[in-house]
Amino acid sequence: MIPAVADGTVYAADYKGHLQARNAASGNLAWETDTEYSFSAGPGLGVNTVVMGTNTGEVIGFDRASGEQRWKTDVPSEVQATPVVSRGTVIIRTTDGKILALRESDGGLVWTSEHSVPALSIRGAGTPIIIEGNVIAGAANGKLQALQLNDGKAVWEATIAIPSGRSEVERLVDLDADPAASRGAIYVASFTGGASSVSEIDGDVLWRNEAVSSYTGLSLDYRYIYISDTQGDVWQLDQRSGASLWKQKDLHNRRLTAPVAYQSYVVVGDFEGYVHCCR
Repeated sequence: MIPAVADGTVYAADYKGHLQARNAASGNLAWETDTEYSFSAGPGLGVNTVVMGTNTGEVIGFDRASGEQRWKTDVPSEVQATPVVSRGTVIIRTTDGKILALRESDGGLVWTSEHSVPALSIRGAGTPIIIEGNVIAGAANGKLQALQLNDGKAVWEATIAIPSGRSEVERLVDLDADPAASRGAIYVASFTGGASSVSEIDGDVLWRNEAVSSYTGLSLDYRYIYISDTQGDVWQLDQRSGASLWKQKDLHNRRLTAPVAYQSYVVVGDFEGYVHCCR
């Protein structure tokens, strides 16, 4: 689980139910909460709440100032995507294909949206993003959808990848990489269907690069996209056209994390815990 940082505080949790808040500059402990939950997603930060998801289908809200539990809500299945909080609403994506909106104040259900899930899918779930009052989320069937934050009504749906092949394994097209957005475009990658850019207004596909598939994630800088692909190679793509500008092969098959663009560097982690820096 990736720590969350806000207002000079780092919030971090582990799978055994431990949740901490520490000063980002000094590392000093602000508060610590030990629970009996098995955290699988989070922390997600709201104005007053730290939100965690569990592998047994629970969403828990903790007070940001003290770490005390404020509420708990049961959801249909495991939560693997980091909860996203905006305008007093918590967005949850579960592994059974549902997207739920909960109230940040008490965890009450606001709306639910669901889509079909293939018989076989990759374990994991991309974290939704919120743009101009719309929830943008990928699905295991290769589609990207936009839902209204206030009521869950569909705004548009885009087909990013189309399943092909005879076996269920060959037909995997999950959108498990977190989408990213910049200047009116949304960038997303599929497990086997390549990377794409779509318009955030209507979901029209602006370009596709079928050579670069990913289930871990991507990041952006002012002009380029950086993607760790399914083979452990790192790519740089042009945001405007999707053209491949370079490919780093030295980390092949090291099961890389999503890359992070920082200043003039691209940073990735691997399955052994090493951090690698490209430029």
